[in-house]
This record gives sequence, structure tokens and C-alpha cells, in this order.
Amino acid sequence: MLQRIRTLLEMIRFSHTLFALPFALLSAVLAWQDLPFYWTDFLGILLSMVFARSAAMAFNRLADRHYDAINPRTAGRHLPTGQLTAFSVWIFTLACAAGFVLSTLLFLLSNNPWPIYLAVPVLFFVCAYSFAKRFTYLSHVWLGASLLLAPLATWIAIRGVESLLTPLVLGLAVLFWVTGFDILYSCQDVEFDRGSALASIPAKFGVPASLRVALVCHILMVVCLVALYWAAWPHLGMIYLTGVAAVAALLGYEHWLVRPDDLSRVNQAFFQVNGVISVGLFLVVLLQLALKV
Repeated sequence: MLQRIRTLLEMIRFSHTLFALPFALLSAVLAWQDLPFYWTDFLGILLSMVFARSAAMAFNRLADRHYDAINPRTAGRHLPTGQLTAFSVWIFTLACAAGFVLSTLLFLLSNNPWPIYLAVPVLFFVCAYSFAKRFTYLSHVWLGASLLLAPLATWIAIRGVESLLTPLVLGLAVLFWVTGFDILYSCQDVEFDRGSALASIPAKFGVPASLRVALVCHILMVVCLVALYWAAWPHLGMIYLTGVAAVAALLGYEHWLVRPDDLSRVNQAFFQVNGVISVGLFLVVLLQLALKV
């Protein structure tokens, strides 16, 4: 049983939850600057994030399993190789979806019904991304919008639907960040996507143009992070802006790693650099709020 659970977590790359979770927690700590902290809200945020991402990732593996089986890059994944059965992954997906909905009940303890109202629409939206490449080359934006919901939903879970400017600006930063690095990642499958009639920006416009689009997305992310300085005023200051400058430098390094004629370092850019960006920015905001300078 433990081995089966470990295999399921490997399938959904559970460790990559850190891509979205730090931005959800960043939104939370900003929301708590003007409201009391409740441990039940904190636990609800953690459980909701983990269950929602796990359900969406497992559903994505189910939706894509036939494509994964014929793509040389993904043929070694757990479903195509038979390490996991579709039935077991369906059970896991439904269990995580139920866990997500049940987690939102925790927010009722602080008299906030919004999370339970929005739970099913949010889950539907993030799972529907799995079919986006069947009909739109803007599937990368759909993925970005799915992760935009992390800071926005976190804010609503704590404060309701009031004063949404701060989480929207932060959410847009996440949207452009995810859209950009997903375009970079999709460059690896450009020929497969074309041959399988799957839509993506690299398949439609080619790798060189896609790298430029990804760069524009990441520039817009930095612009949004700078705008957050004013949206969250007076809670963010020079320490935060220094962190934003570091994010800009890391994004520049990410684009230096990936070249039109050399995609061999895409995984390094995708997993390592982006992990540093998400966790690092969250820690910078914590330091900023702790020192209040």
C-alpha cells in the first residue's frame, strides 16, 4: 500500500506542489495583515491546495495517457508503462477531489461560506485544462489561469470577496509566470504536437517565436510583481522590491538556459529555477513583513 501511494505521488510529481503553494501562502500572509490569523484557515489552505493540485494532475495523466504512450518523452510515465492502472488513478483522482471539497468546509469555522460555494467550479476549471490542447493553442494561458486561482482563492477564503486588487495583481503575476514557463516546456514536444494535431504555441508558431512569447510573459510577470508593491501598500517595501529584482535575474537566467537550437536544459530551467523563484519570493515577503521596513 505504501509503495502504491508513493507511486501515485510520483505520478503527479507531488514535490512540484511548491510551484503554486508559496504564492497561495504569500496571498494569505498579505490577507492576514489586516485580519486575525486562524489556524483552521491555514490548515484549510494547505489541504485545499494539495488536494486540488493532486486531483488536477491525476486527471491530466488520465486524459493524456494515450498521447503519453506514443510520445517518446512521456512513454515511460506510470500509466503507459502499466505501473499504475487507470482504475487506481481514477480512485485517487476522485478521492483528492472529495478531499478538496471537504477541506473548504474548514472555512465555515470562520464564517466564510465562499470557499464551499466556489469549490466545484474551481475544480472543474483546473481539471478542464487537460483538454485545452485539443482545441486551442492558448492552453498555456489556461494553465496559467488555473494557477492564478491559487492566490485569488486563498484571499477569498480568508477575507471573502472584498478588496480583491492585491490577489488579482499577484494572480496575474502567477498567470504570466506559468504561461511563460509552460511555453518553454512545450517546446520539447513541438514535432509530436504537430503530428498528433495537438495545439500549442510552439506547434503553431515554432520554437524561436515561442521563446520570445515566453520572454514577454516573464517580463509582464515582473511588471505585475512591481505593481503588487503599490497594490499591497503599505505592507511591502524595499526588501520586497529587491526580491523582485532577483526574480527578474532568475528569469533572465532561465531564458539564457533555453535556446532555439538547444532545448537540453529545459528541465533545469523548468524545475530548478522556477522552484527557487516561488519559494524565494515567498521568503522575501515573509522577511519584509517581519521587519516592516
